[in-house]
Amino acid sequence: MSRPVLLVVAVLLAACSRGASVGSPGGAPAAALLPAEVTPSNIALGDSLFNNGGCVRCHGPAGIGATNAPALNDAQWLQLKTGAYDEIVGIITSGVPATAIKDPTHKNPMGARGGRMNLTDPQIKAVAAYVYSLSHK
Repeated sequence: MSRPVLLVVAVLLAACSRGASVGSPGGAPAAALLPAEVTPSNIALGDSLFNNGGCVRCHGPAGIGATNAPALNDAQWLQLKTGAYDEIVGIITSGVPATAIKDPTHKNPMGARGGRMNLTDPQIKAVAAYVYSLSHK
């Protein structure tokens, strides 16, 4: 696992172990900072799938971006509204057809379920957790 990913996992573990939460006004229960599926084990599995599978060919190592696809390690989203975990799961599941690409410099479509990788639902959630961790530091 790369050092940046290990750092993200360590930070996430530290936040989880301290019970990191955001308080709500009016005494409502606190909401968790991270989606439930964004766990250290899912991030590690997603890292392996992303960086050893088809994702890295287009999005670059650790999601830094490349000629064929945009960066995933920042807060800018070309195909999504907010970069929420559920949006990331949705786009990995359905893919991006060539007709829906919003940035003409990236011309290659993204296959549904990781294209040739044909990711299972748990694998999609793991890759989404990894991508979420890249962009939500």
